[in-house]
Amino acid sequence: MRPFLSLLLVATVGLAADAQSAPGNTLTLEQALDIAAKNNPAYQQAVLGRDRAQAQARAAYGSLLPSADASAGLGFREGRPQNFGGIALGASSDIVQSSWNLSANSRFSWNTLNQIKRANSALDAADADVTAARFNLRAQVTQQFLLALQTQARAALQDTLVSQQRLQLELAQARAGVGTLTSLDVKRAEVGLGQQEVAALRARNTAEVAKLQLFQQLGVAMPAGVTLAADLPLAAPTFAAEDLLTQARQANPALQAVRAREQVAVAGLRSARGEYTPTLSLSANISAFTQKQLQFIANPGDTPAQDSARREAFRIANSAYPFDFTRNPYSLSMNISIPIFDGLGRETRLQEANAAREEAVYTVRRQELQLTADVTSAYVSLQAAFQAVELQTRTAATAREALQLAEERYRVGASTFVDLTTSRAEYERAETDRIDAVYEYHRAFAALENAVGRTLR
Repeated sequence: MRPFLSLLLVATVGLAADAQSAPGNTLTLEQALDIAAKNNPAYQQAVLGRDRAQAQARAAYGSLLPSADASAGLGFREGRPQNFGGIALGASSDIVQSSWNLSANSRFSWNTLNQIKRANSALDAADADVTAARFNLRAQVTQQFLLALQTQARAALQDTLVSQQRLQLELAQARAGVGTLTSLDVKRAEVGLGQQEVAALRARNTAEVAKLQLFQQLGVAMPAGVTLAADLPLAAPTFAAEDLLTQARQANPALQAVRAREQVAVAGLRSARGEYTPTLSLSANISAFTQKQLQFIANPGDTPAQDSARREAFRIANSAYPFDFTRNPYSLSMNISIPIFDGLGRETRLQEANAAREEAVYTVRRQELQLTADVTSAYVSLQAAFQAVELQTRTAATAREALQLAEERYRVGASTFVDLTTSRAEYERAETDRIDAVYEYHRAFAALENAVGRTLR
């Protein structure tokens, strides 16, 4: 592509928008993408899905750790004598009891390791889903941003055409004033100006609606007076189709997601097979207790010395409560469980897991074929779109020159008003087609980036 033509293409893309832009109140595409990533509800839901997968992976790792439980208790038993025939016998004191218990249990099987692998694969799939959601959001926002820019450029063109129509009316009025033109041509010019003003009004309304839809997609309210920056580069594609296919097979998030789910299916199959392996269980337990009476009961048969000794022993024992626990014997146990028969449940789950794995393989293959088609189609469309931009740019430049020539000829009376109107209409069609071709190129470029799974500029 010649340097002059490249410069012309870039200049014409931003011409219309630059005429309306206000410094400090413009929104670039990258800014729009950042806003959407923070506020778009659909993308945030994908992020939350990844958080859930991360929690499940953490829980799978936790299955390797033993479970531990601790308990403590405190009880009170009232002491009272037993009455037999009105005679109180066997008087006892109030008793306070306390205890504690600590136990640990652990289960291990090959299925446990397979569940961890499955959870990790599911986390990888969730990561790929987030990346895919981000690229889908990028594609959607980019397409809407380009549509808003396109309508913005069309509105600017219609405003330019209003100015041109006013000029034609002034020329018609000037020629009618010197008697070289009939009043019919003046009326035609007035009608043309009115029609062009209506077209400009409709174009501005369409551009405003497109911006509103863009900010709705971003998930935020549209600021007053905001314009969109038309600073997108436009150049001939320099990458090769095979290189793009290679990059897409490595980076496309949708393909990475189905590949991760294939690994989930593989781990699920291993988990189903692991149900046939033994399960090892380990447990340990330790506990202790106290039991103290709250009042001293004298023994009628004790001597004074014995009574004093028992009272002192009672005082010492209760002063240590509740810290002098008596430990029970601790226990350790190990158990191996060997599955034999569960009513064909394991066999059924194994068949289902094998079918899910085969289905995942075909899903990956289908996605690979679709990816090849998408990248190839987007690449061909981009090539054609750039060629269309070149052709439409030359056509618009020619139409602009023809309009300028028609205006000069009309000014000196060398052409009719119909000739001028025809040239202006041809210029409008050519410039509109050029604008459409430019943004069709950008849409094709965005589609190619989405198919590859990475930015290309």
